[in-house]
Amino acid sequence: MLVELAVRDLGVIAEARIPLPPGLTALTGETGAGKTMVVEALGLLCGARPDPSRVRPGADAAVVEGLFAGGDGSDGDGSEGDRSEWVLRRVVPSSGRSRAYVDGGLSTAADMAELGGRSIEIHGQHAQQALLAPRHQRDALDRFAGIDTTALRDARAMVANLEQRLADLGGDERARAHEIDLLRHQIDEIASVDPTPGEEDDLAAEEDLLADAVAHREAAAAALEALGGDGGVLDGLAMASESLRGRAPFAAEAVRLDAIGPELRDVLAELRSRAESIEPDDARLDEVRGRRHRLVELRRKYGDDLDEVIEHAAAARRRLDELTSLDSTRESVEYELAEARSLADAEGRRVGDARRAAAPALAERLVELLADLALPASRVEVSVTDRDGRPGAGDDVELLIATNPGAPLGGLARVASGGELSRVMLALRLVLSGGPDVMVFDEIDAGVGGEAAAAVGAALARLAEGRQVVVVTHLPQVAAFADHQLLVAKHTDGTTTLTTVETLDDDDRVIELSRMMTGRPDSATARDHAEELLASSAEVRGRR
Repeated sequence: MLVELAVRDLGVIAEARIPLPPGLTALTGETGAGKTMVVEALGLLCGARPDPSRVRPGADAAVVEGLFAGGDGSDGDGSEGDRSEWVLRRVVPSSGRSRAYVDGGLSTAADMAELGGRSIEIHGQHAQQALLAPRHQRDALDRFAGIDTTALRDARAMVANLEQRLADLGGDERARAHEIDLLRHQIDEIASVDPTPGEEDDLAAEEDLLADAVAHREAAAAALEALGGDGGVLDGLAMASESLRGRAPFAAEAVRLDAIGPELRDVLAELRSRAESIEPDDARLDEVRGRRHRLVELRRKYGDDLDEVIEHAAAARRRLDELTSLDSTRESVEYELAEARSLADAEGRRVGDARRAAAPALAERLVELLADLALPASRVEVSVTDRDGRPGAGDDVELLIATNPGAPLGGLARVASGGELSRVMLALRLVLSGGPDVMVFDEIDAGVGGEAAAAVGAALARLAEGRQVVVVTHLPQVAAFADHQLLVAKHTDGTTTLTTVETLDDDDRVIELSRMMTGRPDSATARDHAEELLASSAEVRGRR
C-alpha cells in the first residue's frame, strides 16, 4: 500500500505531505485548487511522461516521493525484494531530463513505471477512452474468466517467425530465382578479376615504374657515369686515398676513405642491375592500368577496399549455396510452420471457446452491477467474433450495451454517455479480480449526480475493501462514502498562490460536504444535510 505521498513544487503545490490510510479516500476541494496535481504526482511515480511546465514558477525542480509498504518493492539491483517499506522518487527539473530513484538509488523511468504500475492503477478520462478499444474489452473478458493466453501468443509468435524464415529462404520462387541470378553475376564478376589483398599498392608502384621507364633509365645512367665514369667519384676517391696513404696525421681519414670505396662499388652494381631491369613496356603498362580500373569498379560496387570485395564474394557464395540447397531446408521449415499453425489454431480454439463460454457470465454480472450503479434498465451483451485469418480464437470482443428500455444494443462509444461510461468502467473494475493495491479514480463521477452519484460512492467503497482507493470528486454523495477525506485548498495573498492538502476530521468533513452541496459551509441547513448524508452512507456500507 501507499503509506504517504510527498509533493514539492509541482503546479500550485509548494509542499505537501499526504498520508494515505487503507480504504476509500476522497480528495475534494474547489475547482483549480490542485487536486489534479495530486493525481499527476501519482502518475509520475508510475512512470508517466513529465511536463517541465508543471514545475512551480521560481523552483528548480518538482519532486514527488511515495513511501510504500507491503514488500512489493525491488532491491537496488532490480531483483525482487521482500522489504517492508520502499520509496519511489521522481525529480522533474524545469529544464533537462527527469530523474527516477528507487530507495535512493538512481533508476530508469521504465523501472519506475514497472514498480509503480505494479502498486498503483490510475483511472481517469484517458482510461475511459481506452475502455472503448476492443483490445481492452477483450483483456477484461480474459481477466474475468481467468483465461491464460500465453500459449496462444507464443504459438502465434512462432508462426510469424517461421513465416519470416521461409520468406528469408526464398519463399517467393520468382524472387528466389532473381536473387540467385544476381548472386551468380556478382560472384562471376569478382572471380573474373580475382583480386588479392594488397594488390592495388603493388600495381600502383608498377604503373609508376612503367609510365616513366625511359626517364628512370636516363637518371640511372647519369648517376652511373657520375659515380663510376672516367674522372668520376670512384676515381677521385682512389686518388684521394692514395695521396693520404703513409701520412700519419691523416691516418684516420685514410682508413675512412678506404672503407667508403667498397660500399660505393656495391651501390654502383645495384644501380646498374636495377637500371638494366627497367624496360619500357607499353603493353604491360596498359595491362596494369586496365586491371587497376577493374579493381576500382569492384570497390565501387562491393566494398571500400579489396578485403571487403573478397568478403562480399564469400558471403555471396554462402548465400547462393543456401538458396540452391533450399529444397530440403524449405521442406523442414514448411513442416515446422505447419506444426506451429496447427498448434496456434488449437490454442486459438481453446481460448475462443473459453471466451464464448465466459461472455454471458460477464454480461450478467455487469448488468447486476450497473443496476446497483443506478442503471437498472441496462442490458449487456459481450460479443465474441473471430478475426479474419484467425478462426476460432474470438480475438474481437466488444461490449454491447443499452441503458434505456427498448433501446437497441450498441457499442460503448455509440450509446454510452460520459456518466454511463464511467459507471461501466467502475463495474468492470468491480468484476475483475486482483489488481494493484492502490487504485486512483480521477473524477470518475463526471456526468452523474443524485442517486447515480450515491451508487458510484457505494461501489467505490465496496472496491476499497481490502485495498486503497483514492477518488477525486466534486460530488458530496461520493465523498460521503469515503473512510477518509482530504481537502485540497488554494490560498493566495495577492502575489503568491499556495495549495495545501489537509486531512479532515469528522467536524471538518461536515463543513466540506456542506460547501460541496450548497457552496455555503456555514449554513446550518446544509450541515444538517451533510450529517444526514454521512449517516446514510455509513448505513449503506454497514448493510453490506
